[in-house]
Amino acid sequence: MTETPPAPTAPLRARAEIDLAALRANVRALRDRAPGAALMAVVKADAYGHGAVPCARAAVEAGATWLGTATPEEALALRAAGIPASVRVMCWLWTPGGPWRRAIEEDIDVSVSAMWALGEVVEAARAAGRPARVQLKADTGLGRNGCQPGPDWDELVGAALAAEAAGLLRVTGLWSHFACADEPGHPSIAAQLTVFRAMLAEAEGRGVRPEVRHIANSPATLTLPASHFDLVRTGVSVYGISPSPEIGTPADLGLRPVMTLSASLALVKQVPGGHGVSYGHHYVTPGRTTLGLVPLGYADGVPRHASGAGPVLVGGKWRTVAGRIAMDQFVVDLGGDEPQVGSRAVLFGPGDGGEPTAEDWAQAAGTIAYEIVTRIGSRVPRVHVNG
Repeated sequence: MTETPPAPTAPLRARAEIDLAALRANVRALRDRAPGAALMAVVKADAYGHGAVPCARAAVEAGATWLGTATPEEALALRAAGIPASVRVMCWLWTPGGPWRRAIEEDIDVSVSAMWALGEVVEAARAAGRPARVQLKADTGLGRNGCQPGPDWDELVGAALAAEAAGLLRVTGLWSHFACADEPGHPSIAAQLTVFRAMLAEAEGRGVRPEVRHIANSPATLTLPASHFDLVRTGVSVYGISPSPEIGTPADLGLRPVMTLSASLALVKQVPGGHGVSYGHHYVTPGRTTLGLVPLGYADGVPRHASGAGPVLVGGKWRTVAGRIAMDQFVVDLGGDEPQVGSRAVLFGPGDGGEPTAEDWAQAAGTIAYEIVTRIGSRVPRVHVNG
C-alpha cells in the first residue's frame, strides 16, 4: 500500500493543503446524521480535487464502508492503490465497451441503467468466471442516468433476476439520485421518494434482495432522514463544503472545509495612478499603489469569471483580484501595503483565519463551491496534512 508522501518543505509556487483530520471529522459528523445507514464517501473526480487515494483512506479510517466513483477507471485506481475488497467500491458512469471484466475481478459494484449495460455485464461475468456485483439504478425524476419506471424497469429487473438465477450476477443494490435535494421543500423531492419506494417495492416483490437501497446524496443526508434507507452517498460534504447556502454554512452543518489554496507572491511593485492592470485594462489604479502578483491562473483552475471580484487574503487583509485573471497569474491591488515577495496569498480555506472560503469564490464567479475545489488543476501540488 502506497503511503501518503510527506509534505514538501521547500517553498512552493502554490499549494492546495488538504487537512485529512478535517475530512475524518466530517465523515464522523455525517455518520451521526444518518446513524441507521452505512456511509459512502464519494471520491470521484480525484476526490473533488482533493486527492482520491489519501482521502479515500482517511474516510475509511473514519468509518466509511463504501467508496463511490463516477468512472470505472477511478474505481480500479482505488483497488490498484491497495483499497481492499472489504471496502465496497461502486462506480456508475459506464459506456459501451467499458472494463466490465476488470471491475468484476476487482470486486467493484457496477451500476446498470439499461439492457445494453446488463448484456455487457453478463458477458464479462461469463468471461471472468465469477458473478458480477450489480446495482440497478432507477430514474425517479432526475432525467439523467437510470432506468425509467414502467416497462423499462420491468424488463431490466426481470433480466437481472434471470442472470442472477444463472449465477452470473448478484443484484447488490437498488438506487437513484435526487434532482433538487439542495433546495429543501422542493416538490420534486417528495415526488422522487414516492417513485423510488414504488420501484423498490416492484423489484423486491419480484425477488430482488439488495444489500443496500440508496438515494440520499449530501443534501439529503443532512436534511432528509426519510431518504437515508440503507446507505447514504456523501460527496461534497465529506470535503467540508455545504451543498448549498440554503442549507447552511459548513459551520452550521458541523463540517470543516478540507482544502486551503494559497500561493507565494511572485512580485510586489509600486505603480502610479492611472496604471492599467492585466489584459484589457479592465482595472486602472485609482492612485499610486502597490500591486502584488499571484502566480495562479485559469490554467490552475482559478475561474476567469471571478476577474475583478475574487477575494484573496494577503497580509491579514482581504484584497480583490484587480483586472482579468490570466492563464498563469493575476494581480491584487495592495493599497500601498508592501508585503515581502514570497508572502502568502490565500485564495480560500476554512475561513476561521480570516481567509475567504470556496463559497466566497463561488459567489464571485457565479458558480457553486463544488466547481471551485474540483477544478483546481494538477499543476497545483496537493499537500496532505494530518494523515
